Amino acid sequence: MSKRGRFITLEGGEGVGKSTNMAFVEAWLKEQGLDVVRTREPGGTPRAEAIRGLLLDPSFDEPLHSDAELLLMFAARAQHLAQKIVPALERGAWVICDRFTDATFAYQGGGRGIESDRIAQLEQFVQKGLSPDLTLLLDMSPDAAKERLEGRLLDQQTQRDRFEQEQITFFEAVRRAYLARAAAAPQRFAIIDAGQPLARVQEALAQTLAERVTAWQ
Repeated sequence: MSKRGRFITLEGGEGVGKSTNMAFVEAWLKEQGLDVVRTREPGGTPRAEAIRGLLLDPSFDEPLHSDAELLLMFAARAQHLAQKIVPALERGAWVICDRFTDATFAYQGGGRGIESDRIAQLEQFVQKGLSPDLTLLLDMSPDAAKERLEGRLLDQQTQRDRFEQEQITFFEAVRRAYLARAAAAPQRFAIIDAGQPLARVQEALAQTLAERVTAWQ
């Protein structure tokens, strides 16, 4: 296995079960004896988490312009990469991240309608060629995901964040963008049907991880 660690991302829209399955992926990798760093975007470091608050807080009366949203995403990512992701990879740790730049292409690109070329310019500037080794895309219909999200919010008695308040058409566009990204990079993406029972979802995740870990050794 190479000295550099591996970079794995979990992607998907709201309500697809990323948090639950992040914990599963983390536990599975640790069972293989790997040094695992779990993180998320936007966020992952104190300063990046502060930016996350600006992005998700729905209480501001002032609308957040789509360009400002995009730049804040990459500002948080630049800090996250410099302070956490890159150092971990360089020491040989495996990093698993709840969302990364594919989410930007899906949410700010597909959802907000920002041109992919503009996002790609920022991607190159901030990431300098770094991209995930494997992206696990948890996919399900936006209608089903919305029902699941509403149930979770009710159980936890929490308020919707700024993205969770978007209309179903927004999430349909996000899903289309995700699937287009996956179709364009099939060697990196693994699409997991997140509408299945949890046990089946995690069986598919474990199978994909086992195949990739074996290939990387």
